Amino acid sequence: MRRPEAVPGILTADDILATARSIAAQQEPSGAIPWFAPTAGVPGHVDAWNHVEAAMALSVAGLRAEARRAYEWLRANQRDDGSWPAKWVLGEITEPGGESNHAAYVAVGVWHELTLTGDEGFARRMWPAVHRAIEFTLGLQTARGEIIWIRHANGSPDDHALLTGCSSIHQSLRCAVALAEHLGEPQPDWELAADQLGHVVASHPEAFADKSRFSMDWYYPVLGGPLRGPAAYRRIDEGWERFVVDDLGCRCVSDQPWVTGAESCELVLALDAMGDTARARDVFEAIQHLRHDDGSYWTGWQFANRRHFPGDRSTYTAAAVILAADALADASPAARLFKEVDGRPLGPSEPADPVACGCESESLALN
Repeated sequence: MRRPEAVPGILTADDILATARSIAAQQEPSGAIPWFAPTAGVPGHVDAWNHVEAAMALSVAGLRAEARRAYEWLRANQRDDGSWPAKWVLGEITEPGGESNHAAYVAVGVWHELTLTGDEGFARRMWPAVHRAIEFTLGLQTARGEIIWIRHANGSPDDHALLTGCSSIHQSLRCAVALAEHLGEPQPDWELAADQLGHVVASHPEAFADKSRFSMDWYYPVLGGPLRGPAAYRRIDEGWERFVVDDLGCRCVSDQPWVTGAESCELVLALDAMGDTARARDVFEAIQHLRHDDGSYWTGWQFANRRHFPGDRSTYTAAAVILAADALADASPAARLFKEVDGRPLGPSEPADPVACGCESESLALN
């Protein structure tokens, strides 16, 4: 079993392994990884995005058998259209609609596992699932380039796109393109779709529903790759005082007095990806107040009432901690996943179709 590497002065290798084991302890017999195991009679739900993130963290920490069970569960439960239900609870589907970013994220997980282990057989076994998932996702892309967030159970798409989801899908598409090329199944249309989507995320805020209260909409355009360099620093600096609480971490919602471990660690990944390692380390250190004695992490802390809120220790929070630790330590072969894919840096892109988003007409007007 591969041992994770420490983040000196913050977490030891044993600390990180304990956190991974706290995820594995909540994995269901089927291989599914819920947000949290049933506590006080309340079960946590499963969704494909957070399930993949947890599988990635298990693999980073060396719990490969548990990670592979998670990927096999994902493969076995994919629907014919390439999607997964939005939610399961104890094996029962409770929200049947298919979310675009949930489907797409399997590409990140499979590319991460291939990069980490070099297991070609695994990648080839998962390729049909990745292909179907990306085709489902791109079936929700508009002419302008954003991707609608969900296709409802009756087959109809919703009427809006989400900035956080589309930023995540951008990274997913880059991983899917790399996987396709690696397996000798190039998908140039996916690359064009990623170019258009990345441009829209970076340059067309009007394409997305207003969720600006949520910190994810603040940092995800950096985390997913469409923003780098000065534009990334401007975005992060503009929102810093609104979302970051000194010595506690990152708020989930700007107008509520609570910080959350997952958002804080995703912010760490975004900061690290854009090269701001000092602030990344500071936020990572700050969030350690959420650590439980068994290595798990409380989901959040309500600092006005001084209590844990929400009152669970979630697998996705633990997973975000492990992935952030891996990036900060630059420890595993997959540690740079949020910086580059197959040696190509994530970053801004030119639109594949500037007419579709109105940028060509604007350019002509300026000239």
